[in-house]
This record gives sequence, structure tokens and C-alpha cells, in this order.
Amino acid sequence: MKITAPHLGNVYLAAKALFDGLEIDYIMPPLSNKEALEIGSLYSPEEMCLPFKIMIGNYIQAIEKGADTVIITGSCGPCRFGEYCELQINLLKKLKYNLDFIVIDAPRDIGIKELYNRINKLSSQSSKSKYQKLKVLTDAKKVINLIDEIESEAHYLAGYEKVNGQCKRILNSCKKEALKCNSPKEMINLLEGYKDSLSSIEIDKDKNPIKIAIIGEIYTVIEPFSNLYIEDKLMDYGVTTSRKLTPSWWVKDMILVPTKLNSLDIKKGAKEYLNLGIGGHARECIGEAVLAYEEGFDGAIQIFPMGCMPEIVSKAILPTISKDKDFPIMSLVVDEMTGEAGLVTRIEAFVDLLERRRRYALSWS
Repeated sequence: MKITAPHLGNVYLAAKALFDGLEIDYIMPPLSNKEALEIGSLYSPEEMCLPFKIMIGNYIQAIEKGADTVIITGSCGPCRFGEYCELQINLLKKLKYNLDFIVIDAPRDIGIKELYNRINKLSSQSSKSKYQKLKVLTDAKKVINLIDEIESEAHYLAGYEKVNGQCKRILNSCKKEALKCNSPKEMINLLEGYKDSLSSIEIDKDKNPIKIAIIGEIYTVIEPFSNLYIEDKLMDYGVTTSRKLTPSWWVKDMILVPTKLNSLDIKKGAKEYLNLGIGGHARECIGEAVLAYEEGFDGAIQIFPMGCMPEIVSKAILPTISKDKDFPIMSLVVDEMTGEAGLVTRIEAFVDLLERRRRYALSWS
């Protein structure tokens, strides 16, 4: 068994730490790129959303390197992600690829026994003791927490740094070096070092940068290739950004779902406009928009793939929030035809709008 997994933001670092720690044979596909998208677009149904197509590209690139088993998380509700594994299995079979899928789904949907069987199918490949396996799992969780914290801090401090581009360089170097680590402990030590480096950079406290919240569908918000590296671009413009949806947030939220104590602040923020879950992360998108306004952000950017049903509902609600709160919100729809030049033009225009609004407000204060 040679395991692989599709890319989703920083998850690949936690997956590497997990598989290295368990000493399981794995194949990591190249970071999502144009070639993966071209492969996925070639073989996927035209109407399928962007995440599906990129994942197919990830799989095929990994298969070509010897992968024969895919581990992927499941979902339920109206979002098509819940059907990804079945659709992808059928598609790959038609392409004469015989892949085994291990779907890690919520216990309430498949039962505790079935979840244990699926996890055991993976962990049985390791010769480690139960205690060692638990320790490795804990270390992998620490890795995803650390890298998400580093990324979040870098995106926030980018608007305050004295040396332009320093946060971006530290973040990119951190991810590059983490890939070279051969054990969970080595990766954790490296990430903790980079976290200290980031916290010690020189910042200008007198700066008052434009602050933008990144909201929307979880894959296109978290996976940088799918949104054409929008957060990197905003860092280059000296903009401070914040994104609540991260892999570590998703893990915590999933664990707390049975208790109904998950994301209470987001649910409270969304209550006035969308008081129930409709699939995907539509309610989170609405709640995050309201929280961004309450936290003093200048605006928000919603990102979602063409055809995403939950986010289409969110997009219809966001203009009401924007009007009620006098809070600018821009929606970006991405697919394989999205051009970088057009996206950059819209981002620059939005940042310019926020700057002009601030100058206008100051002139009347």
C-alpha cells in the first residue's frame, strides 16, 4: 500500500509528519499546479467544480509515482463534496486506474465501528505500538496547529512590517524547509523556530493598514493555487488579512460538532441572516462577514468555485449584510478559466475602494 492524499492548504505538512511518524509508505503529489488542473479538467465532467478537478489531477500525478490508495475526508449535506469519493472512484476506474479510497467520515454518519475499521486499515500498515501511534497523531495535530498559526500571523503582520516582504519570505521559507523534515519531532522544532522568528520581526505600530477578511468555500479559501494565491498578492500590497477557515479550525470544529459547541461565535454572527446549516460552509461565510465588520475590518472577499450551491446562497445574502453594515464585500468566483490578470485587477480595485473610503471618512472626522 502506497498512500496519497489530495492537497488542501497546509494539510500536506501534517500528513507528511503523520506518515513519517508511522513509517507508512506514501506518495505526496506535487503541490497543486497548472498541470494538475489541466489533467483534472481533461477527465472530469465539465459541470464539476474546481476542487474536484484539481483533486483528480493530484491523484493522477501521485498514481504516476506509484500511489495506490487515497485517504480523503468525507462530508454530508447538499454540498457535492459528500459524493466526491464515489464520483472520483468511478471516474478513475473508467481511466483504468484501480485506486482504493479510505474515506474518513464523521461518526454520526457512518458509525463509530465503521470509522474505526477505516482508520485501522490505515494504521495497520504501521508497526508502531498503540501508544506510539497516538503520539504520532498528536504530533501531526500539533504540526497543523503550528503552521496555521504561523501562516495567520504572517498574513496579519504583513500590513505592519517595516521591511516589505519579510513576512512572506519567512512563511515561504518555513513551508519549504518543513518539507525537508523526516520526523514529526524535527518538523515541530522547525516550526516553533519559525514561529519565534516571525514574532520577532520589526513592525511599525503607527501603520494602519487596510484589513480584509477572506471568507467563502473552504477549499478555494484554503488551497492557494485554486484562488491564484490571493493572500500572497494582498501581502505584497501591504494589506493585513485574516481567514478563520483553516485545516486546524476544521479539525476542532468537526470534533465539537456532536456537542453543538462548535464555532459558537460564527453561528452567533450568522444568526440574523442565516440561522441554519445548508451544506458546505455557507453559514460560516455569513457569520465570518458579520464578525469581520464587528472586529473593525475594512472589507471582506468571498471566494468560491463556479457552481458551488451553498456559496451561491451566501452570495445572495452578502449584499444585504454589506448594505446593513455599510461594509464592502466582494465575491470572486473561480474555475479553470479564471485569468490571473482579471483577478488582480479586481483585487487592486477593491483595495483602492477601501483606501478611498477610509480617506473620505477621515476627511469628515
